[in-house]
Amino acid sequence: MKKSKKIIAIFFALLIIAYVFYAIYLLIVSPKDTYIITKGTLSKEDTSIGYIIRNEIVIKEENYENGIYAIAGEGKKVAYQDPIFRYYSDNEKEISNKISELNYQIQELLEKEEKKTSSADIKAIENEIENQIENAKKLNNYQEIVEYKNNINTLIGKKINFIGNSTENKEIKKLIKEKQTYEQQLKSGTEYKTAPMSGIVSYRVDGLEEKLSVSQFNLITEEYLNQIDLKTGQIIGASNDSGKVIDNFKCYIAVTLDSAEAMNAKVGDTIKLRLSNKEEIDAKIEQINEESGKRTIIFKINKMTEDLISHRKIIVDVIWWDTTGLKIPNQGLIEENGLYYVIRNRAGVQSKILVKVEMKTDKFSIISEYTTEELKNLGYDEQSIRNYKKITNYDEILLNSQ
Repeated sequence: MKKSKKIIAIFFALLIIAYVFYAIYLLIVSPKDTYIITKGTLSKEDTSIGYIIRNEIVIKEENYENGIYAIAGEGKKVAYQDPIFRYYSDNEKEISNKISELNYQIQELLEKEEKKTSSADIKAIENEIENQIENAKKLNNYQEIVEYKNNINTLIGKKINFIGNSTENKEIKKLIKEKQTYEQQLKSGTEYKTAPMSGIVSYRVDGLEEKLSVSQFNLITEEYLNQIDLKTGQIIGASNDSGKVIDNFKCYIAVTLDSAEAMNAKVGDTIKLRLSNKEEIDAKIEQINEESGKRTIIFKINKMTEDLISHRKIIVDVIWWDTTGLKIPNQGLIEENGLYYVIRNRAGVQSKILVKVEMKTDKFSIISEYTTEELKNLGYDEQSIRNYKKITNYDEILLNSQ
């Protein structure tokens, strides 16, 4: 009895040694890489140059060369016929200098008068002036800085008028009246420009508003766009003699592509675009123009961002599709008769498991399990369906197992 137990023990010991040597042999002679399955995202994208097309109306008068005074700042929303800006008059600079001189004279005379006036009477105006000055320090947009400067000058004028109206000093009253006369001269004869439609105000006028417009959709091809001399990412400079109103509910981006996805795209398809600021926005194909084996696709976007206002030519990622699920390298897939399998390695036990490939790129795939109904459609019987093994997150699979 002891002898038979000893023989059995020796047999199992030899079996274990043989298994170890076999495993070492597999690792040396036929090594297998493994991969731990995790959830991930897979997408199909095209990166290209995008030309921004806006529905916009430029406001400009040819006979004015003195510059403009912005009433509505850059990026501000306006309604139809709201005032946007006015042109400086020919003698505005001279009159403005006279008003500044009068303000200085009045301020000097008011120094003593202010001491007699309760500080509470002008505290609100002074606080607002301080707030405007602090806010102006944070700005880098020329039009907004000008707007704050004008607001500050207006508040200073209100302060002077407030104190001046409460004084009995005849000289101060005379100077204030003279100042008001000059201010009235500035207002009279000034041409104000109003919004021809509701939208967003911009002073970034680049002269391409007609060439890259909705009315030119049928002409927009790769050749047409290449004729536009623009640098990618170039910021449109602010104009000193004109402005415009932009439809803030929609704009368009034209992209020329020849990928399989682009060639199969249809008008009305919805996708996502990733702009140069990494923001992803929904887009719909509005029009497709074909030329020389390529397609210029015009995407419609129901959103207006700062990037879309200040640029005309940007880098765009066209995201045809994206999906999230169990992500594996394609080396882990085995294809047989139009179906895909993976070799799962769980505690040293290898199993061949049928998986469904949801999406696939050149390097990765998103896989999932088949439903009972899908297995029936593939011809699986009830017993096979009950025995169907499912792949799960963090399972280990073999790569290059074919």
